[in-house]
Amino acid sequence: NLDGFLRPAAIAAMVAESKELEPLAHRNRGSTGTAYLEPPDETLPEDHPRRRLQTTSVGAVAYDLVPATSPLRRLYESPVLLEFLAQALDKGPLYRYADPLGALNIAVMRDGEHLMWHFDQTDFVVSLLLQDCEAGGDFEFVPNIRRPGEENYGKVKRLLDGDLSAVVRLDAKPGTLALFQGRYSIHRVSPIQGPTPRYIALLGYDTKPGTMSSDRLKQRRYGRIHAKGQ
Repeated sequence: NLDGFLRPAAIAAMVAESKELEPLAHRNRGSTGTAYLEPPDETLPEDHPRRRLQTTSVGAVAYDLVPATSPLRRLYESPVLLEFLAQALDKGPLYRYADPLGALNIAVMRDGEHLMWHFDQTDFVVSLLLQDCEAGGDFEFVPNIRRPGEENYGKVKRLLDGDLSAVVRLDAKPGTLALFQGRYSIHRVSPIQGPTPRYIALLGYDTKPGTMSSDRLKQRRYGRIHAKGQ
């Protein structure tokens, strides 16, 4: 977590922009999925983590809806930020996503909405908290609950059953840039409480050029698979 990455004036500008764009967000209310962001494996027992369904409720403003003059978009497209992240993550050269919907998006969460426990399908995620809610909305994770070749389904099952003893909670303030490796650390956002929405920008980068989100993910997150006008 890099606290104070954004100055107060930049935070205010990006929050104002997020409020203007929020009506354009695709609302994904109560959709179901597994912690692995894959269809449930019906060959496994009903309580197996790869078959267990959870719910997610979140809104998302797609990249093609963020104006070219947007301060957030200008930050995302900055070659200075790209080089900084490459050095911070020690990943070699980085590339912005080629995805016209998922390269940059603003996640909007209101009272009662939440993000289910899940593993990312990418090696790392870059996020920027713009506005926090009044209560709840905690980013929670279990560090390295699985490793390559070692899924630890028993630990994942206990977590999904409600055992929060290994959970770490991050206390991030607006303006914080977070670099998170979620492929092996399961994580969620706890339910939002209160009338103030939580705005967080998700910035898409990869170690190879041309990265696109799957059509399945785009349909669920943005309600479409093509950019406006295509």
